[in-house]
Amino acid sequence: MTTLIRIALLGLLLLANAVHAADPLVISGGNDRAIPIAVVPFGWQGGTVLPENMAEIIGNDLRNSGTFEPVPAQNMISLPTQASEVIFRDWKALGAQFVMVGSIVPAGGRLQVQFALFNVATEQQVMAGNVSGGVEQLRDMAHFVSDQAFEKLTGIKGAFSTRLLFVTAERFSVDNTRYSLQRADYDGARAVTLLQSREPILSPSFAADGKRIAYVSFEQKRPRIFIQYIDTGRREQITNFEGLNGAPAWSPDGSRLAFVLSKDGNPEIYVMNLASRQLQRVTNHFGIDTEPFWGKDGQTIYFTSDRAGKPQIYKMNIASGAVERVTFIGNYNANPKLSADEKTLVMVHRQEGYAVFRVASQDLTRGTVKILTQTSLDESPTVAPNGTMVIYATRQEGRGVVVLASINGRVKIPLPIAAQGEIREPSWSPFLK
Repeated sequence: MTTLIRIALLGLLLLANAVHAADPLVISGGNDRAIPIAVVPFGWQGGTVLPENMAEIIGNDLRNSGTFEPVPAQNMISLPTQASEVIFRDWKALGAQFVMVGSIVPAGGRLQVQFALFNVATEQQVMAGNVSGGVEQLRDMAHFVSDQAFEKLTGIKGAFSTRLLFVTAERFSVDNTRYSLQRADYDGARAVTLLQSREPILSPSFAADGKRIAYVSFEQKRPRIFIQYIDTGRREQITNFEGLNGAPAWSPDGSRLAFVLSKDGNPEIYVMNLASRQLQRVTNHFGIDTEPFWGKDGQTIYFTSDRAGKPQIYKMNIASGAVERVTFIGNYNANPKLSADEKTLVMVHRQEGYAVFRVASQDLTRGTVKILTQTSLDESPTVAPNGTMVIYATRQEGRGVVVLASINGRVKIPLPIAAQGEIREPSWSPFLK
């Protein structure tokens, strides 16, 4: 959601008074070196040129995590495609700690991909495997290999086969803008349009099953929440209340939806049981409560509130009603997202004495805050389901773009999404089966 729309719809007040800082601010760009890894161009025996470079995709995936640094292909001394061709001294000379080789072979109208990963120092095979698919599935197979390698080397499940939702806004004239809700690979490739409208689309999010999405649409000239089934395109309108209907967030099991309503006069957080459509009011405060995000226990909701005078992040137990403030560093913290292990909170953050909004992470155990971005109007952070990367919206050269950053601060790259106009409102999928 753009900052202007966020202020207009959610009423978050950008006040300037100081807030007590409980712990010192930690600013980090990721000082430790990423692990050098060589992903050698895969051998191909089909004759014609393939439409995708699997090794390049795998290398980019591993780089995006912030954990690995691919060796440029032009620096490679040799180009092995199978285990017997690997000369370890070549890779030791380049400083690579790991090397991956692979080959692609036509097989009955499909492609058979074999790959192997080696530890250069020990000269031992770490992993080997195979995957098959059609030519149109080359990117899927590459992301699969990346997932396997990342989990083997780090113990963390890879998130490269996930998807991304985002909204584009293409302005033709003052009164003519086309909004599109799109889904793409996590890295912005292969975008497809799920919905188009002449009215704004906001706050898209995936259900845990990856088959349903929720979003806010202004197609009735007022904000209303819809659920859409990705495979069929079928849509259901979920809310039709007076005033604000916004910020839908799926419960971990996908059976409930939290959102913000102002039907009783003040923006509050509500939870709807999607089977019965029973509505439960969760917050009840004179402050503005908005932007819910579920904890994985299905009972905890993190949210943004200005109840202390400025937007800060709180968490609430739905059963007991107990509310606890979570953020204290900075005079603005909003749009909470949790890492997979729930040890890190990612948010939109403004430091004391500054006028810029950046994406930051907070260690929920120690309370320390790390700035993840360096631009001036960063918003809508969304976290990879394995907690290693974040994607957020910002502006570059006067245009709305989305940027991927590793949580450790080593990587920041604009996603090369082929779209006209502004790109905004990114939302990461869960792990997909």
